[in-house]
Amino acid sequence: MNSSNRHIIHLDMDAFYASVEVLDFPELTGLPVIVGGSSDRGVVSAASYEARKYGVHSALSVVVARRRCPQGIFRPVRMARYQEVSQMIMAIFRDYTPLVEQISVDEAFLDVTGCARLFGSPVDIADTIRKRVKNEIGLTVSAGVACSRLVAKIASDQNKPDGLTVVPQGKEADFLAPLPIKRLWGIGKKTIPTLTLLCVHTIGDLTRFSLDFLEKKFGKQGRHMYFCARGIDRRDIEVIQRTKSIGNEETFSSDLTDLDTIKKKLLYLAMKVGERIRRHGYMGYTISLKVKYYDFTAVSRAITLSEPTNDSRKLYTTALTLLPKTKAGVKAVRLVGLTVGKIVPNSQPTQLGLFDNSEKNNRRELTRAMDTINERYGSLTIKPARLCDK
Repeated sequence: MNSSNRHIIHLDMDAFYASVEVLDFPELTGLPVIVGGSSDRGVVSAASYEARKYGVHSALSVVVARRRCPQGIFRPVRMARYQEVSQMIMAIFRDYTPLVEQISVDEAFLDVTGCARLFGSPVDIADTIRKRVKNEIGLTVSAGVACSRLVAKIASDQNKPDGLTVVPQGKEADFLAPLPIKRLWGIGKKTIPTLTLLCVHTIGDLTRFSLDFLEKKFGKQGRHMYFCARGIDRRDIEVIQRTKSIGNEETFSSDLTDLDTIKKKLLYLAMKVGERIRRHGYMGYTISLKVKYYDFTAVSRAITLSEPTNDSRKLYTTALTLLPKTKAGVKAVRLVGLTVGKIVPNSQPTQLGLFDNSEKNNRRELTRAMDTINERYGSLTIKPARLCDK
C-alpha cells in the first residue's frame, strides 16, 4: 500500500560542513576532518567519513572526539560559508521544481510529480541533480526517490555517501521491513524499550500489530507508528517554511562565576541576535534565556512581551530581568543562550505621530545605521563600548 501517486525526492548532502572545508582547502582531502572548533568545551558539528571510521559523529563532545581521533583535523564552524554554498545547491534544486522544502542547510524534499515531460523520470531528475551538484559545486549529495516523504528520507540514507536509492511504488513496506526500528520517524529512546518487550526490533516487526492495539498502547504515537511502518505518509511538501525562533548561544572556554562577565556575554549575544532578526525582517514577542551550568544541567527562562521587538537593547535588558531567575553567579556557568520566539514579520506601520517618543525614533534610526555599517564591514564592527577590548 502506498501513500499516493506523488514522486518525492529527498536530497541530503554528504558530511556537508566537513565537505565544504575540504572543498575550500583541498589539502584536507582524505584526512579525518572534524568541524567543531578548537575549544575542548564544544561539540562536533560534522565529521568527514574518514573521521567517522574512528567513531566521531555530530553532537559528540570535542574532548571525546580528540580522544577517539587524535590525528583529526579540527576546523571552526564557518556558518556564513556553509549558508552561501547551501544557497547555490538549493538554486540547482529549484531548477527542476518550485516545490522544494528546505528542512536544513544541507537537505531538502522535492516534489517532482508531473515534471517528467520536462526533465524525465523522478530517477532521472535525481541523478541529474546529483551530477550537477558534483560538477558545478564540487560536493556529493545522496538521494532517495519514493512516493512519500518518509520513505524518500529513509532511502537517501541507505547508500551514503554519493548514493541513489529508489523505492518503487507499492514496495514501501518491503523496503522498510528489514530496517532497525530506530530508523522510523518518531521512535525515540523512551519508546524503544517498550517495543523491545513486544519483540519489535525491525520496522517489519511493528506491522504484526493492529492499529487498535498500537493506539491503546501508545496513544497518538501508536497511530503514527502503524502507518509509518507501512510507508504511508500523506504529508505534502511545504514550500514556505516559517521561522519560529532566532537565537545564538556561546560555550565558554572556562566556566564563568563572575556575574558582570556573564552580563557582558549576554550583551554580545543580544547584539548578535538583534542583527540576525532584523536582517531576516522579523520581530518577536518571546525572549528566552538559556543557562547551562558546569555540571551540564541547564535551565531556560522566558518572558512574553506585550509588543514584538527586534531591538538589541530591549533584548539585553529583558534578558537581564531573567538572569536572577537562574543560578548564574551562584553556580559556575559554561554556556548562555538568547533566543527570540513567537516570530512575526516586521511589517509594523512606521508612520510617526505628532507626539511619538523622539528617543524611540532616534533609536530606530541609530540601529538602522549600525546595521548598514555592520552588514558592509562585518558583524559588530559597530558595537557598544562595553564589548570593546580595553
